[in-house]
Amino acid sequence: RAWYQPVVDLATGRVVGCEALARWEHPEKGLLMPDSFIPHAEETGAVAGLGDAVLLQACTQVAEWNRARHPGDALRVAVNLSARQLSSPTLVDTVKTALAASGLNPQHLCLEVTESVVMEDVVLSGAALGKLRELGIRTAVDDFGTGYSSLAYLLGLPLDVLKVDRSFVEVLDPSNTPAVAIVRAIAALADALNLGVLAEGVETQSQLDELRLLGVQQAQGFLWGRAVPAELA
Repeated sequence: RAWYQPVVDLATGRVVGCEALARWEHPEKGLLMPDSFIPHAEETGAVAGLGDAVLLQACTQVAEWNRARHPGDALRVAVNLSARQLSSPTLVDTVKTALAASGLNPQHLCLEVTESVVMEDVVLSGAALGKLRELGIRTAVDDFGTGYSSLAYLLGLPLDVLKVDRSFVEVLDPSNTPAVAIVRAIAALADALNLGVLAEGVETQSQLDELRLLGVQQAQGFLWGRAVPAELA
């Protein structure tokens, strides 16, 4: 099932969207987190079908929420793409089908890929993300700053958002000069490239205060809420 974690605008404090995260409600083992089944799904190839199912669930749920909201307060939903999905020749058709079946406005969907996935094949990634951009969908690089890549790839990819990895956020403190410098640099880079910037893994008020000072626009984390089922979201 898709569970949902809120995304908050740091200037206003309003919830502006959510990230859809996969959870397995196992009949015998109870609730399983992604670390316990996603690696196996990737090894067996089942991750593509799993990802497509989460995408459809997320689009359907958020479209339902948005129909009950004022158009100006519509929520966005972010969904992760696996490497297998990104390289699939049916990706665009799958996304089109999810949008058509759910009625979700393409502008309210953001598809996320990790930096390491992008770097597996920059040309292929760029082509796939470009086709998604043509549909009106936003795209984001997750775990930004943790990869081994050259920043040159940012110049050639159709991206909208950089996500600051939680490993930087969890040590973010005015006394931690390197962490502050890295997050400031990411925020400045995003601004220079006309990209949005979102921090994940925010757990404390001090982290929030520092992110605001550094120019980060949006964030998610336990400070506002964990991922929960749709009926609780």
